[in-house]
Amino acid sequence: MAHGVTLFHLHRGDSPLVVDVPHAGTLLPEDIARSMTLAAREVPDTDWHVEKLWAFAREAGATLMVATHSRYVVDLNRDPSGAALYPGADNTELCPVRTFDNAPLYRDGAAPEPAAIAARRSTYFDPYHAALAAEIERVRLRHGHVVLVDGHSIRSEVPRFFAGRLPDLNLGTADGASCAPAVQAIAVGALAAARDFSGVVNGRFKGGYVTRNYGDPGRRVHAFQLEIAQRCYMDEAPPWRWDRARAAPLGAVLARLVDALLAWRPE
Repeated sequence: MAHGVTLFHLHRGDSPLVVDVPHAGTLLPEDIARSMTLAAREVPDTDWHVEKLWAFAREAGATLMVATHSRYVVDLNRDPSGAALYPGADNTELCPVRTFDNAPLYRDGAAPEPAAIAARRSTYFDPYHAALAAEIERVRLRHGHVVLVDGHSIRSEVPRFFAGRLPDLNLGTADGASCAPAVQAIAVGALAAARDFSGVVNGRFKGGYVTRNYGDPGRRVHAFQLEIAQRCYMDEAPPWRWDRARAAPLGAVLARLVDALLAWRPE
């Protein structure tokens, strides 16, 4: 809780699977919103509707954790030390100052200073990650292993970050470091079987802070990021409409992925 505001919604499951959705939140605290541009207050870079895509996993027994606040407040998938996820590329910050289209988020002179960034980390970032770490450990102790899926989406064309159109399904395992080879193989197989969707492994998106920080195969914590091109299930322009008919085939792919992950047991 931050000032009486819920930072995440948590459903505790009884299986080894944890699904984390850190970027679907849209809330902006009033004091932060006042410092932002009118366009930024519309939070256009939200991972729209990703919580809907993964809602089914609760019935399958997964633990589901969904952040409530916008990534503009603090980015829960960035290294709080400030280390770049992709050295040499254009990276967004712990507290972003530009939209994905490179427009300023803040009015002139209103971008957060270091003290404000530290306060946001303490208020929003640290409690979220303390709760996520606790859930991962709870599941690990109960089952002996955890599979953590970090769920994301992004517009299929964002020139700031990548050229051309993004593949539909982008699996990131930190180049294989964040999960056992068997877990990556299961995920690759489930996505490759989705013939109507393009896919790539460890392409432009290799996994962010969540995947890299929590993935620890030696402790039987296996993590990967799944970045989905938004064209697969929604309109990629305001008002960012969820398209039930378009989302249905994608939902079937995610259901097969979840079933395969739930059936897996370490040797």
